[in-house]
Amino acid sequence: MTTPAEKTTVIVHPVGAGAPETAAVLTDGPDSRTTSRGEPTFWSQLRASMAMFSNPKSATGLVILGVFILVAVFAPLIAPTDPNAQNLSETLQPPSFQHLLGTTHIGQDVFSQLVYGTRGVLVVGFLATIMATVVAIAVGVTAGYLRGWKSESLSALSNVFLVIPGLPLMIIVASQFQDPPLWIIAAVLGFTGWAWGARVLRAQTMSLRNRDFIQAARANGEPLHRIILVEMLPNLMAIIASSFVGTMTAAVLGLTTLAFIGVIPVSNLNWGTILFWAQQNNAFPDYWWWYVPAGLCIALLGVALSLINFGIDEYVNPRLRSAGERARLMKKKGMNVNAAVTQVRSVPGAASPEEGDGA
Repeated sequence: MTTPAEKTTVIVHPVGAGAPETAAVLTDGPDSRTTSRGEPTFWSQLRASMAMFSNPKSATGLVILGVFILVAVFAPLIAPTDPNAQNLSETLQPPSFQHLLGTTHIGQDVFSQLVYGTRGVLVVGFLATIMATVVAIAVGVTAGYLRGWKSESLSALSNVFLVIPGLPLMIIVASQFQDPPLWIIAAVLGFTGWAWGARVLRAQTMSLRNRDFIQAARANGEPLHRIILVEMLPNLMAIIASSFVGTMTAAVLGLTTLAFIGVIPVSNLNWGTILFWAQQNNAFPDYWWWYVPAGLCIALLGVALSLINFGIDEYVNPRLRSAGERARLMKKKGMNVNAAVTQVRSVPGAASPEEGDGA
């Protein structure tokens, strides 16, 4: 006879579009990962959703992104001077102990401008990405789950925004404001950057809506919002995270482009405005300390976001995930991953084939 504490519950977890369902056996009892009803706890679900960032590539990208976030948050403590303070007696000074990255044509400290510019880039990047991701989820998931003219209408809306040239539209909208605040710039970037994510989410949702667990929820009379929020979205988290990273990359590049060509007022300090002033005052190529650090920061942030995206792709794609795990295992054993022939690792104390034949 089975007691309630010994009862086991089998929970089927769909792990993503096109991937097989996995069954986890949970035991009601002292296991801290489950509740008294045999369901996964919040912390176990959180660990499962964060598994996509345990990849070394994602971890490296998150560390670099975390450094930029810390610089943006503690900019007043890190920057040695006011980024707008002028000192005409120290114009175009090369890097030194007093000015780590030199000065501009009017004696402004480039390092302070770079530190404060990080805040503007990340604020606009995150705001634009959050706006674009929310719209992409609402349009993409709804269009993928619904059928008929409603789905086709939302799909047509996404297609229209896909073919709209983003940069000219951003230039037109941003130029209508004399001194646009950061949230206006972020709204313009988010308004023009949601369509691609919506298309991807629509395709993934269409592959999920006929799965057994969705059909069971529909047969049980679950409301539409619960099916989407509880049943579908957890299985789309990896796709949403990848879309979030890609959208943020596009938002950062869009912001720096708008600042570099002078559409955004120069009072909104960011890495693009640093490059704008360097170009306007003929800093290329003699005064390298004025424009090289800002360009390197843009490239480094792009590398960090790309690494995070690569790690998420490896988590989503079972083939990439197994190949990456196999490559890391071979490296731990001291084997060459790129070898053209199959390597056999010798085990100390094992008999060689010749010794076995002689026996």
